Amino acid sequence: MAQKPNNQSKSTPVVKDIKYYQKKFWKLFFYGLGSVFLFFLFASWGFFGKMPSFEDLENPNSNLATEIISSDGVTLGKFYNENRTAIKFKDLPKSLVDALVSTEDERFYEHSGIDARRTFGAAAKLGSNGGASTITQQLAKLLFHGEGSRFPLFRLVQKAKEWIIAVRLERQYTKNEIIALYFNQVDFVNGAVGIRSAAKVYFNKEPRDLNVEESAMLVGMLTNPSLFNPVRRPEKAMKRRNIVLGQLVRNHHLEESAKKMLEKKPIVLNFHPESHLDGTATYFREYLRDYMKNWVKENKKPDGEEYDIYGDGLKIYTTIDSKIQEHAEEAVAAHMKNLQEEFWIQQKQNKNAPFVNITPEETDKIIKQAMKNSERWRVLKDDDKTDEEIIASFSKKTKMTVFTWNGERDTVMTPLDSIRYYKHFLQAGLMSMEPQTGQVKAWVGGINYKYFQYDHVGQGARQVGSTFKPFVYATAIEQLGMSPCDTLLDAPFMIRKGRHHVTEDWEPRNSDQKYRGMMTLKRALANSVNIISAKLIDKTGPEAVVELTHKLGVTSEIPVQPSIALGAVDITVEDMVAAYSTFANQGVYIKPQFISRIEDKNGAVIYEPVPESHDVLNKDVTFAVIKLLEGVTEGGSGERLRTESGGAGDIRWTGYPYVFKNPIAGKTGTSQNQSDGWFIGMVPNLVTGVWVGCEDRSAHFKSITYGQGATAALPIWGYFMKKCYEDPDLQISKDEFERPDGFNIKVDCWTPTKQVEKDSTDIEEQNPEEFGL
Repeated sequence: MAQKPNNQSKSTPVVKDIKYYQKKFWKLFFYGLGSVFLFFLFASWGFFGKMPSFEDLENPNSNLATEIISSDGVTLGKFYNENRTAIKFKDLPKSLVDALVSTEDERFYEHSGIDARRTFGAAAKLGSNGGASTITQQLAKLLFHGEGSRFPLFRLVQKAKEWIIAVRLERQYTKNEIIALYFNQVDFVNGAVGIRSAAKVYFNKEPRDLNVEESAMLVGMLTNPSLFNPVRRPEKAMKRRNIVLGQLVRNHHLEESAKKMLEKKPIVLNFHPESHLDGTATYFREYLRDYMKNWVKENKKPDGEEYDIYGDGLKIYTTIDSKIQEHAEEAVAAHMKNLQEEFWIQQKQNKNAPFVNITPEETDKIIKQAMKNSERWRVLKDDDKTDEEIIASFSKKTKMTVFTWNGERDTVMTPLDSIRYYKHFLQAGLMSMEPQTGQVKAWVGGINYKYFQYDHVGQGARQVGSTFKPFVYATAIEQLGMSPCDTLLDAPFMIRKGRHHVTEDWEPRNSDQKYRGMMTLKRALANSVNIISAKLIDKTGPEAVVELTHKLGVTSEIPVQPSIALGAVDITVEDMVAAYSTFANQGVYIKPQFISRIEDKNGAVIYEPVPESHDVLNKDVTFAVIKLLEGVTEGGSGERLRTESGGAGDIRWTGYPYVFKNPIAGKTGTSQNQSDGWFIGMVPNLVTGVWVGCEDRSAHFKSITYGQGATAALPIWGYFMKKCYEDPDLQISKDEFERPDGFNIKVDCWTPTKQVEKDSTDIEEQNPEEFGL
């Protein structure tokens, strides 16, 4: 009995120790649990870095590209920092969604942002079988905090933030919306950010048109887009694609037999990397970009900030018709390739090619200016090189890729030689416009935007030659009450010094030095007779012609001189097409429109332009001008539009057989020394202007045979319209121009039998000094 108290005294410390450790354990457990709770709470409050707000989650900043859309719904191009265009879940094919869920997150539809089973499994295996991030967690990382740091503590903080954001995303969005957001965010390399860009770049398709194997390839890239890049590593991409196909079988979205068949297929790409330098309507897109830079300053967001055309995901709906644009680009390429070949042949005997009738000093000045305008000069100047060092570098041979009409070619030449090489190339500009609405349907600013970035439609004003003459005739009809059937004498004529601001006596001449006696205005314009145009402007005065031309929308400065009657004026293709469209629109000028509306990324219309228009001429006068211009294609310089060959003179290539039977009003034009060739042609619902010439006016054909507008520019119009007429969906009119009610001006007075003259009666053989300028 005496020992019992001793036994109890011995056991008391043991019991005390157990309770002590139990208390310690639970204390540490609850402290640890509390710490974890506080850690996540503090992370959610932003103690470890800013967390997205409700508004951020509602409108995640995804740096969306601005999309340029044609009037028929085709994407022409984009403005972007990242080539990303958002789409909705309904636009995703089932095969793509199934492939993503089967490969990246099999229990996606069961969890609420975090897959506990995968998380604990990954933790137990220390991540040896890969990570445990769900699609929602991956989206959270893409949207809000990137890759993060390599330090364990920072990685732990980021993982906590990722979990919190993932849970919030699950509360904010449906599962389908999360999948769409995810596909819109991921980078597929090669300039393709988001699934829409990826489908376009790799397969030239919309996402909804992707088949099973294409969907599997794109989903397979997500693990490591660079490693599984199908352009650079097709074998690795194919193996990864087949793994995704296996996951589709595992998740009962694909039969085993189908998988065995599909995994044998090679990856077939239709690779179309999207670039600002390539694609459709490149010159128009650049013109639009410049326009939008000013637009954002004048049309701001509700909060006063400027729109970002590279990241705000705007949709610019343009008036360009993708099919008409395609036909225009084809027409320019087809004709210019032939014309350029002839130009090379003729320049072989020219020691100063491609320049004609200029001194070596003038040539040297042109080349030096081109050197100073080059990218090479700018880069070397930024490197603090002296002018002498830079000039010397232009004489050192270097490897380069040059443009040819048969594709790009790698070669070795000096930069100086490359300047002269590119000076040989003939350029072109084409714009097509609907006269009743002002909507621009096609815009081709040059032959290749990658190599020649100067826009010859809206940027470059060139001498218009005889295409200016209808403005003189219209003034005479309006102010003097003349008609196309009135006659004037084609005979030597002089405007004396002092009359109409002429500083010296001016005696205009027809280029062939021939005179034909009395001529109707219709025949005179059809054959572009200089004497008749000069006599008309002498009657109206140059002031009246200048005033009318400006009312027709021409913005160029026009000298108040009689010589403008022969086309000694520089005007853009854009302005000339708009001016001629006024005749086709019964005297109402409408400023060219190339935007129909602009929407923000949510589809809200933020801009809808109001057409600018004003009355210029009455309907009777404009219809009389139309009948004058129809004479040009019935028996004048545009007659070849009606012929089988479309060729002219000794042209070595056959031309293009148009054989148009419908009414066409048009006018050719040729400037001094054949530096510029023009044709502007009209049917009731489409007016199209074409210009052709070299960048430098000193580079041109030696003879009128090839340099005139009827040879250089008219075939492009003919080819273009032939293509348009072959496409019935475009509904290009073949009808007659509308005759005004009560029209009583005499217009049917001349039945042409043949082309009396080539379009060589412009100013090409006259010197500016003769004009008294």
